[in-house]
Amino acid sequence: MMNISGISNKSLIGKILRWPLKLIPQTTVLPILQGRLKGKRWITGSSQHGCWLGSYEYDKQILFEQTIREGSIVFDLGAHTGFYTLLASTLVGAKGKVFAFEPMPTNIKYLKQHIQLNSISNVTVIESAVSDTTGIDYFEFNSSSFQGQLSSKGTLEVKTVNLDNLIFNGEIPNPNYIKIDVEGAEMKVFDGAKSMLMNAHPTIFLATHSHELHKQCIDFLTSLGYTIKAIGNSKIEESEEIIAVYK
Repeated sequence: MMNISGISNKSLIGKILRWPLKLIPQTTVLPILQGRLKGKRWITGSSQHGCWLGSYEYDKQILFEQTIREGSIVFDLGAHTGFYTLLASTLVGAKGKVFAFEPMPTNIKYLKQHIQLNSISNVTVIESAVSDTTGIDYFEFNSSSFQGQLSSKGTLEVKTVNLDNLIFNGEIPNPNYIKIDVEGAEMKVFDGAKSMLMNAHPTIFLATHSHELHKQCIDFLTSLGYTIKAIGNSKIEESEEIIAVYK
């Protein structure tokens, strides 16, 4: 598989390769070109071009494919427009199930369209942010659809859910795997999922969004018996992407 996204956009070849992409209308639906999602349909303007090129978050995508098992339950926290939701759906197969959590209305629209375009039946979309409480919170928009976050400065009211409550009430099952990319709410997610983490021990793919949060998350997961590894070639202290596996 070719890591097209790994070619720097500051290099000459990177600029040359990316120039034609600007000419593609954002509403265009294209087949994903490579990887386990090859042939799946993707709306080009919903996210980075790396998604339909099949090279989005290359190292993480490859590890995800190597780790997720057929028949599993996967939670996608911060599902965005659904790249990992679609990937998880493919990997777990008809006997598995994916729960995609996303609070941003525009992202939810694309997420649902991608599910419909690809006739996917094993995904449940939960239109909420995952946090330590169940209720209402404020969501702040940033320059990119990837970077919205829970914040008292936000102008959009969104629903929040606590994973332990959802599981206790029988609304969702315990997961085998969790992908978390929640732009700074990582510890809120963990605070609302302590019981599940201690009992189900799911494997966790985690993106952290500050040095302080990175350390807090590693300390918390280590205290629960998890082993932490960096995703990619960076040292664990320098990596923003980690995988946590229960010993």
